[in-house]
Amino acid sequence: MKNPSPPRLSRRLLLQYPVACAAAAAAAASQTVAAQGLTGPAYEVRPWAGPVSAFSLVDTNGKAWGPADLRGRAVMLNFWASWCEPCRAEMPTLQQVADLYGADKLLVLAINFKEPAARALQFARTTGVTLPVLLDLNGKVAREWGVKVFPTTLLIDRAGRPRQRVTGEVDWTGAAAEKLIAGLLKP
Repeated sequence: MKNPSPPRLSRRLLLQYPVACAAAAAAAASQTVAAQGLTGPAYEVRPWAGPVSAFSLVDTNGKAWGPADLRGRAVMLNFWASWCEPCRAEMPTLQQVADLYGADKLLVLAINFKEPAARALQFARTTGVTLPVLLDLNGKVAREWGVKVFPTTLLIDRAGRPRQRVTGEVDWTGAAAEKLIAGLLKP
């Protein structure tokens, strides 16, 4: 008795197979992304219940900053480095948000990670950043605050309560970011 030959697959079906596999993979990835709490194409927002750790950092102008400088206003602590392309892409929108709200209402601090002061200052000058750029020269503050991904932005409300940890590149002028900021400004 002859073995039956396997069914022949049409050329059209064979050509559709990779497309179907790609679509299934994209659907699975999208479900995984949703399960992880990702809220944007390149960033993740998670509640942040950790304490506001004491720190003392100096900015590129020589001014010392600490927790007392944060009181009474909403704060965005953005950890970044000039070698980080998403950080570089995000920085202009941080500057726009800082300009829009003003430092008395929303304080945006750009905390540079382990780079020489001259490099951080050069980056700020060449990109037109006028935000306070604080220097975390040895990375101690980033470690204490659990920063492992760049950029990471920690959001603190007006009452000094930590709210969210945002990892990845964000358009801080977009609608999703506007909602995050509005939550910080409520009394």
